[in-house]
Amino acid sequence: MTDRSGNRILRLCAGLAAAWAVLRGGTFFALAQADPAARQPAGTLSATPSNPPPVTDPLPVPARLGGAPDIAFAAYQRGYYVTAMREAMKRIEADPGDGTAMTLIGELYSQGLGVRRDATEAARWYKLAAERSDRQAIFALGIAKLKGEGVPRDRAGAAELFERAAAQNHPGALYNLGVLAIENDGVSSDFPKAARLFRQSAELGFSDAAYALGLLYRNGTGVEKSDEQAAQWIGRAARDDNVPAQVEYAIMLFNGIGVEKDETAAAKLFLKAAVRNNPVAQNRAARLLAAGRGLPKDMVEAMKWHLLARAAGEKDAWLDGELAKLSAQEKSAVEASLHQYVGN
Repeated sequence: MTDRSGNRILRLCAGLAAAWAVLRGGTFFALAQADPAARQPAGTLSATPSNPPPVTDPLPVPARLGGAPDIAFAAYQRGYYVTAMREAMKRIEADPGDGTAMTLIGELYSQGLGVRRDATEAARWYKLAAERSDRQAIFALGIAKLKGEGVPRDRAGAAELFERAAAQNHPGALYNLGVLAIENDGVSSDFPKAARLFRQSAELGFSDAAYALGLLYRNGTGVEKSDEQAAQWIGRAARDDNVPAQVEYAIMLFNGIGVEKDETAAAKLFLKAAVRNNPVAQNRAARLLAAGRGLPKDMVEAMKWHLLARAAGEKDAWLDGELAKLSAQEKSAVEASLHQYVGN
């Protein structure tokens, strides 16, 4: 260590920021958000209730067709993308109406898996599959039109495709229609409609929709305000491994909002989101570890999480002050812990 302020640790964190950004990748439903904005930024405490991000990465095609194992999809799941392409092509040769195989080929081109990434070719295959009523292809083609990837950007056309997929109970399509109802092309937002669509999507198991619905209940937007309903839906999303929801639900647990107060459960949930490289969760975990609330006091672990959060832009003057109080030996332990955490 070079000084009492911990500057060397901060420089270490700053140098690793790009690697952490990669680690913040996400769920299967990537957002225009890379989030994966597009996905939603890992540091987001809660999605802005008036403008939740749309889902912009499609789900995989079904693993089974007609009760029989799908060899092409199994190869895709195992990372054998060339085999997946070959098997999907075989299926289309045997059955030119095999929309699911076409969707899989579209996904391979869309992601550049086993082939050169080609958004135009992906959209072509999605269109072929959509013409055969494959709901995943309909949804994926809607995403392509929403983003203007491989086809001209066409928001209205995307909405029509989402409507078609939603009619087949596609959870991502229902969620996206809820987002579009809020955005409403710059006209007055239709929050009640969004709430209905988010509920339908959430009931089909889509965690982003459960989280969005919980936020509407928390703020009384489009639905009657209810902390209990907010906790129910946000908690459901948190249990489905939705990281922003885990952070939000941990806050509710810690403060006893809509749910029985439980600082220990909150701390554990913050830690769970922290290891997913969520800066807000890292900051909250650091505070609880430094204060010994919900978790045994551990200043070395607290400062590790604080510096990771700070390197990602989550500033905290109080924790900076606590860092300055550490002995040289404790700071060395923090640096060692950081190295161990990032694998360097």
